[in-house]
Amino acid sequence: MRRIPETLVLLGCLTLLAATSAQAAPRDIDPDALVEVEIATLGMAFDGSPVVLLREPGANRVIPIFIGHAEAQAIALGLRGQRFPRPMTHDLFGNVFGALEATLKRVFVDDLVGGAFLGMLELEVAGRDTPVRVDSRPSDALALAVRSGASIHVAPKVLDAAAEIDYRGLDDELVTALGVTVSAVTDELRAALSLPDRDGLLVTEVTGAASDAGLQPAALLLSVNGETPSSPMHYLELVNATETGEKARLTYWQDGEEHNIELATDQAPRRRVPPPPREGLQPS
Repeated sequence: MRRIPETLVLLGCLTLLAATSAQAAPRDIDPDALVEVEIATLGMAFDGSPVVLLREPGANRVIPIFIGHAEAQAIALGLRGQRFPRPMTHDLFGNVFGALEATLKRVFVDDLVGGAFLGMLELEVAGRDTPVRVDSRPSDALALAVRSGASIHVAPKVLDAAAEIDYRGLDDELVTALGVTVSAVTDELRAALSLPDRDGLLVTEVTGAASDAGLQPAALLLSVNGETPSSPMHYLELVNATETGEKARLTYWQDGEEHNIELATDQAPRRRVPPPPREGLQPS
């Protein structure tokens, strides 16, 4: 099979973006009226459909948004920081933005019409005084956000409507809350990282205030508010159970010692952007 020249792929993406913008004028959005959230993890709705779980700071609740299976995989790859030298679709769009000197700053899930969630991208473009907004499916916007570090903002009406969706978590997934990403710890990882034989979860990524306080990846999270998390989803539940206005108290083992930190629950820390991949074998 002949390969399509990369310049033609880039031209096709630009044409698609232009056509999308021409077909539908962006909706008016008041960003100040939206709530900034962080992606906690992926889950499954009652009917088997994948959902992305968003943590709403302050209100201490988790909101599920319906997404497609392909987008769920793309978000999962982004949450794990997996990148391939030959870009997958959402990585490709990130590369297109970079080639056009555009930066994805914010993504919005701003409305719910006829049972469908509506989303939008906000880009800062070199040479333009005002941001450029482009309509998007929320699932695509979220997949791009986890790759770029863009902030995520959701309309209150969407939060209220989505809160009615029944879902279950996937305990084998990574879970993020308060800028701390955790996973189950295996015997192999415990031995490789010289972790103590104690119950807890492996810290895989840290950002925001947790990082500033000294928590680092490869630490063992021992407790949240005095209770040991038994799974990544349990960690999220313990964070959400923190009393409104109170800080979550985290105890962890790191560098041979126990440490304690307190983290505000009313913030949505930004995810770090993974480093660019190295050349090598990759999916075609």
